[in-house]
Amino acid sequence: MGRDILGWRRLFGVMGPSTNTVVQPDFDRMRPAGVTNHYSRIFTPDADAISNETFRAGIGLIGDNTLDAVRSVMTCAPDHLIMGMSAVTFFDGAKGADRFIAQVRDASGIGVTVGSHACTAALNAFGGGKRLAVLSPYWPVMNAEVARYFGDMGFTVVRDIALQCRSWTGIAQVTPQQCVAALKQLDGDDVDAIVQVGTNLSMVRLAAMAELWLGKPVIAINAATYWHALRDNGIPDRVEGCGRLLEEF
Repeated sequence: MGRDILGWRRLFGVMGPSTNTVVQPDFDRMRPAGVTNHYSRIFTPDADAISNETFRAGIGLIGDNTLDAVRSVMTCAPDHLIMGMSAVTFFDGAKGADRFIAQVRDASGIGVTVGSHACTAALNAFGGGKRLAVLSPYWPVMNAEVARYFGDMGFTVVRDIALQCRSWTGIAQVTPQQCVAALKQLDGDDVDAIVQVGTNLSMVRLAAMAELWLGKPVIAINAATYWHALRDNGIPDRVEGCGRLLEEF
């Protein structure tokens, strides 16, 4: 059977919320030759004045609509799927992540990379430091789920910041200055690594720079997710400018 002319190494099907404007350009920035990304939007009405309660309800809606996006992108016959939305992959701890993967695999018949497990793999690649700080655009109810997941995986979240963005599209409007201020609050001698979650928060290049002045891993979830998808598919290419993870591991 012939190979796709442009995606002669791999075709990646990427599912992401329809409100997300960061994942697609981030993944394309990290894409090596012979790999192509094919974005399938999960229908997501933009939220206004999000609270703990409405955030959780909105994430539930995105989760419910994910399989429609899976079925849609499967029509281009991808080799592998990537979940370009992180919150649903942290819900209900490690068992929730595994359950989500099983649902997508059952619907597609192929493998899928998710942000939660990709972050765990990234942390282990750096040598397994167990004390984490977490930055998210979420609300506290979701940060608690992130901490629960990492606890299941043997890590401890020492500190976290939830930026409490007021809309889904507003996440992409968080400035680098806001992220730098948050990183400075999170860092400390009691933290081995900082993990940023929330795929519509633009952090790939900033996290790469922060690793230089903090002297420790700063893992942007989009970088971790795409790195994991590449390595899981036997693609060893190094990508410059997106952090140590893609440059060294």
